[in-house]
Amino acid sequence: MTFPLAGCTLSGAFAHVPAAFAPAASAVFNQAGALGIGVVFQPGTCADGLDFRFEVPGLAPIAGRLLGWADGRPDGASELTVQAASGLMAVHGRASGGARPLGVDYVSTLAASLALQGTFAAAIGQLRGSGHTQVDVSLAGAATLAIGQYLAGATAPEGAERLLPGCTSPRERPPFTSADGVVFELETLDAEPWRRFWNGLGIPGELAGKGWSAFLLRYAKAVSPMPGELMEALSRLPYAVIAERCAEAGLSICPLRSLIERLEDDDLPLLLEHGPWHFTPGTSGLPPTTLGGRGDLPLSGLRVVESCRRIQGPLAGHLLALLGAEVIRIELPGGDPLRGMPPLVDGCSVRFDALNRHKQVCELDIKSARGRAELLELASQADVFLHNWAPGKAAELNLDHADLARVNPALIYAYAGGWGEDARLHAMPGTDFMVQAYSGVARQIARRSASAGGSLFTVLDVLGGVVAAQGVSVALLKRGLRGEAGRVDSSLLGAATLLCTTELLALRDGKAPVEPPVAGVYPTAAGLLAIECRDAAEVERLRYALDCPLDAEPALRDEQIVRCLASRDAQAWQSLLREFGLAASAVREDLSAVHEDGRIAPCLRTEAYTLVKSPWSFT
Repeated sequence: MTFPLAGCTLSGAFAHVPAAFAPAASAVFNQAGALGIGVVFQPGTCADGLDFRFEVPGLAPIAGRLLGWADGRPDGASELTVQAASGLMAVHGRASGGARPLGVDYVSTLAASLALQGTFAAAIGQLRGSGHTQVDVSLAGAATLAIGQYLAGATAPEGAERLLPGCTSPRERPPFTSADGVVFELETLDAEPWRRFWNGLGIPGELAGKGWSAFLLRYAKAVSPMPGELMEALSRLPYAVIAERCAEAGLSICPLRSLIERLEDDDLPLLLEHGPWHFTPGTSGLPPTTLGGRGDLPLSGLRVVESCRRIQGPLAGHLLALLGAEVIRIELPGGDPLRGMPPLVDGCSVRFDALNRHKQVCELDIKSARGRAELLELASQADVFLHNWAPGKAAELNLDHADLARVNPALIYAYAGGWGEDARLHAMPGTDFMVQAYSGVARQIARRSASAGGSLFTVLDVLGGVVAAQGVSVALLKRGLRGEAGRVDSSLLGAATLLCTTELLALRDGKAPVEPPVAGVYPTAAGLLAIECRDAAEVERLRYALDCPLDAEPALRDEQIVRCLASRDAQAWQSLLREFGLAASAVREDLSAVHEDGRIAPCLRTEAYTLVKSPWSFT
């Protein structure tokens, strides 16, 4: 496999960023290398974030900047504190009864991908006649983008969603646990296999139906309060028996694997080397640049045809629209059924609108000859075709890369899938929760956030959407530079690997992943407080700020911190700890009030409900 951006250069003081930005710097470095970009480590330091310079032969250098808070203030921003202030902790923790950290460097990875994508887009804009030379992104912008649907649902004028009562026991929510202690996920996109499975275990149809309704809430509300009888039925059976019953019923099952187990997979070395994308060359010899943009945004004048459902693909199209592209969304005759998911504004789901409001809609039945002909006509005039159909569907419909390349040799064909090219896994639905289980992400989240396993917030669908849009931007830039079209594939499994790259590389080399000495959410006299110390010097400052001893043993140290914090409320501690240069933030548990935080507010705007603005600022 070739590196699509070989010859380009990324330079910055990556080894000398503030400790809180080290995960983002590592993610930028890893992704740039996977794309063939030469990385130059410069001397000096980045005072309050991550600054880098992207250089493409023949173009003006592009300055990228990754900040912490959206208002530019440098104090107190880190992975954990941005999760806390943005409401992301509240979304992740709602299934377990209260806000809690996600447990992985999710916001940092997301922000790093967005920062790189912004520089790629700016380079595409320059090729097409625009003059963008700087792009700014913040951790806060990445975090709010991740929970945009939930912010919309919580602020709808009628029927606004509130955090549902959480489960009081890990046994009341997925994942599930067998009698022999195996923790696993179940998945089906159809109610019938679900009913057959539970009926085979002696569960009455009415109770199985309640379980199905709870199971579907994972995607809509990040909760899944399962009837206790269903969880108990599984806890009495060995895993092997449960797996056999699943096979008989047509239900998919996957144990929660560790990162150590993930290291044994054949596909992993390629993903670690080349990142979460697979680029297939297409037509070459095209004109190396295509002028005609010159808009306020770098992708102005480009056209994207999107045929996607749910979150991953639509979010990718949404991001391309925010970068200025004209996005034409293909929907079934009558419209996407998810348009009717409550709460509604003007007859449309606010969740759906949050991902699709900047798109034009074209209703087509692509299973019909007429619909396929119309889709081919649209593709003939487009720069990008993006879909996330089930594996094999494109070939079945004669709408695969080769089919569309015949009508438009310059087209970038993009597929945002679940499992990628590993055909062994295609028997399981490539959904967020199954990929979390298989990839090791669920175990990582469980271990670090004291949860049953994984998150019912769709962490991989969101990151997968960003990765897909990023791959499209890389392919467009390659087309503009080298006159070569082609195909780009991305997947949820690739996104999961990206999220855990630092840990996987450490484990592969026989090293223990580095853990922050303090990274947790603690009760105070009123409210929860997130504190993150990334090195020994910050722990020492925390000791002075709290005016209490801090033990070297993590459990004892956490107990000491809790005792000290009981004297003041979360807001008071947030202010005090910031005076000591520490990353600390009160945890925002009410999503309808996120806009009240001046560090987050610039990411949002309020119309009928709270909308998340573009994560990029171009100059």
